[in-house]
Amino acid sequence: LMELLRTLSQLDALKEISVTTNATLIGPYIDELKALGIQNVNVSMDAIKRETFERITRRDAYDTVYNNLIRLITEGFNVRINFIVLENQNEQDILPILELQKRYNVSVRFLEEMPFNGGTKNIQTLKWNYQGILNYIKEAYPEVEKQVDPPTSTSLNYKIPGHKGSFGIIPSFSRTFCGSCNRLRITATGDVITCLYGKPKMNLRGLLRNSHSSSEIEDAIRQVIGTRAKTGHEAQREYDSVFSNSMTSIGG
Repeated sequence: LMELLRTLSQLDALKEISVTTNATLIGPYIDELKALGIQNVNVSMDAIKRETFERITRRDAYDTVYNNLIRLITEGFNVRINFIVLENQNEQDILPILELQKRYNVSVRFLEEMPFNGGTKNIQTLKWNYQGILNYIKEAYPEVEKQVDPPTSTSLNYKIPGHKGSFGIIPSFSRTFCGSCNRLRITATGDVITCLYGKPKMNLRGLLRNSHSSSEIEDAIRQVIGTRAKTGHEAQREYDSVFSNSMTSIGG
């Protein structure tokens, strides 16, 4: 990964590079990431309490993850913490993790749970949808203020007066942001995905290995973008009954 980042950082056409991590192994590479000019780091962390963390992750790595997270924050990276709200698993950590954005200039983003990894596509309701998450936070912080969201933002962003950072809620299951979504993902195996809920639309690896020209590859990508489903609900219908998608294969 670091070899790839070293190469990418030399490309003038790339305006910025962001890294997503669970903060377990990033510690030894923080200095080099900074030297490469990488500023944006997304940290996937679904618990802030040690007990919850160890139960969900099934590993004794809390101190490592927490210390790496704080180091990223204090060394000036633009850190966003992604917290998937899991019913009956980590609701008790929602308010405690907000303490991080109270003390530090970071963004904590709460995500609705998505029915991936073989989950049924017929889930109709979700206890912890974006409105449920917001209402829960407002019970503790009624003074929450809505912020102006960037044009292509997938999160609804909020500020608690007196807190250094902010928090957002990503309605990844409700899918209320599809009309402004500009995301395009390429997996490690070359699949091009225009929506997390849909199937891969093409594979770039074959084009690259068959020595297609840059213009041919560009045209192929443009055609794929033109077939993007209007909404995640429409993309979801590409599957018969269950999702075979996995965020570990798609990429955060």
